[in-house]
Amino acid sequence: MSDAESGLPKFAILQLSGCAGCEVSLLNASEWVEKFRLVYMPLVISTHHVPHDVEVLLVSGGVRNNEDVYHLQRAAKNVKKVIAVGTCAISGGVTNLGDRDEVREVFLSQSGRLHLPQMLSKTHPVDAFVDVDLYLPGCPPTPELFMAALQPDQEFKASGIVCGECGRRKLTDMRPKHLTGFQSGEAQPDICLINQGYLCVGTSTRGGCRAICTRAGHPCVGCRGPSNAFIEKESSVWLENIQRVFERMTDIPAGEVNEALRSPQLSMFLFQFSDYAGGMHQPCSKNKVL
Repeated sequence: MSDAESGLPKFAILQLSGCAGCEVSLLNASEWVEKFRLVYMPLVISTHHVPHDVEVLLVSGGVRNNEDVYHLQRAAKNVKKVIAVGTCAISGGVTNLGDRDEVREVFLSQSGRLHLPQMLSKTHPVDAFVDVDLYLPGCPPTPELFMAALQPDQEFKASGIVCGECGRRKLTDMRPKHLTGFQSGEAQPDICLINQGYLCVGTSTRGGCRAICTRAGHPCVGCRGPSNAFIEKESSVWLENIQRVFERMTDIPAGEVNEALRSPQLSMFLFQFSDYAGGMHQPCSKNKVL
């Protein structure tokens, strides 16, 4: 370790039950290399425990088994700041698929294997077991968001909603009568995806991602969670607002939109984040979410 490295603030990445997408996103950022020293990250650094002198602990993945609980509580008690990173850590995300009966049945059928961690009854967010100082939503959060969380920058300004960062034009004379298939055809450039019949929920989803999906022609699926206008309200308010947007901009029947909002393509995010208000936990005041 060089003298320059020894004086840098230390941070660690604790990966629970997840896909490592958040870790890869952090590695795609380079600004932190000269400002922080990464001392623990199972994906790239071989060490058994989070060191005791870590200032910031980034936690990704959901709490799916007793081993996750142990590692989370052990690491969090010795750090100055805990940041829940990504959809899985905040509300279950991909790992919540394990709450489905058919997935659980497959896993438990192999219970004769040795050294399997004991599964919990369901996937839990990080804040069910430790206090969280900041929530960094996204699946995964962009490298820019990681940097804003690690080193708060007054110049970083996230738009209130994804639409504010998208740049596509909303038209008054283009009103589709039915939804376009989730991945059907090629979206026209520069025109709002809702005007083209895509089920895009960027009008109600918090900004900060720079709209990398919608700019490329892929509808927003809400992975950043509700905007500040809805994050402290019941989930039904968020869903009703999405419905009103489609009533205002399209001639698509309300029942068709409602059914699509509850489809497998969107349910992973829309209904994970709906737990923010009155669900299994209520962690997210708008002042703690980046």
